[in-house]
Amino acid sequence: MKFKQNISIINALMRITCGFTFLTWATTKMVKKPWKNQSYIIVAMLSAMKIGEGILRYCPVVDAMENGQNLMTKEPKQENESNQSDSY
Repeated sequence: MKFKQNISIINALMRITCGFTFLTWATTKMVKKPWKNQSYIIVAMLSAMKIGEGILRYCPVVDAMENGQNLMTKEPKQENESNQSDSY
């Protein structure tokens, strides 16, 4: 499956920077307090996801929003066409 890049280079660099920052923060917290690591693991996983999005320059949430907006603009036209064909 091939993905089309849907975020800009500046957005990608910001995602990578913030992802590495939060990943480092979560890792240091897990080292200091290993018995409280459940919430830090979630932060680490989300940070790793942001790093991956930045490297690939593909965000599934942005893609879903763009596809949703495309569907929203096409739906009223289809409803009007179906209503007109029923009246004949």
